[in-house]
Amino acid sequence: MKLTSRSLIASAALLASVASLAQTKAPEPDYTLAYNLGATTDYRYRGISQTRLKPTVQGGIDFSHKSGFYLGAWGSGIKWIKDGGGDASVELDLYGGYKATVGAIGYDLGVLTYQYPSNKLNPSANTTELYGAATMGPFTAKYSHTISKDYFGFAGAKAGSGLKGTNSGYLNLAFAQEVAPSITVKASVGFTRFASDIKDLGVPNYMDYSVGGAYDFGSGLSLGAAVVGANKKAFFGHVNKSRVIVTLTKTL
Repeated sequence: MKLTSRSLIASAALLASVASLAQTKAPEPDYTLAYNLGATTDYRYRGISQTRLKPTVQGGIDFSHKSGFYLGAWGSGIKWIKDGGGDASVELDLYGGYKATVGAIGYDLGVLTYQYPSNKLNPSANTTELYGAATMGPFTAKYSHTISKDYFGFAGAKAGSGLKGTNSGYLNLAFAQEVAPSITVKASVGFTRFASDIKDLGVPNYMDYSVGGAYDFGSGLSLGAAVVGANKKAFFGHVNKSRVIVTLTKTL
């Protein structure tokens, strides 16, 4: 059938309209909700094993609003509290904060509380920190400052001192860069500084490190491996020893 010039113009307009709709991005949702499940050969926190160098399972949930505010919860099996005479076998982390980008720098400010239900330790294992992070390209610097009275079972204030927080801090410098499709190289070094009340007990400041990478299989499944450890083994013992840690994570 021979098309008239008017028909050709109408057809072209229709095709242009369809193409424009196809190229239009879907509106950004007000919020996202993500879940993660994982298994690791050894749960390390700031270089120190929380599971006596044994495997454990982990999982969490994250709520993110388009404004930049977020909330989350994450849990893992642990063993160290029972070593200290307590009775908790689970760590539950609750956190919230705000993320934004100014120019080429991404910022992250928030609060995180580590809870060990029924831990029965005195001083308590429950610990709360404020944190701030800045990311530029593959580099991230993050500082966490303890505001709870106790720090993972260490008393943060001498009797009658009037101190409300331990004043302990942790600085972490991290690097993450995709070097090939689906392959990311990662490295970090951290520095733990204990408050004077804790150092008076003979607990030394220490440094931890991690060097490794991750492979993204797609569909939220990733496999990571890294050499993780920390110094001051004379004080902390074998839980600081360097070893290869393998972690499998699925994000939903």
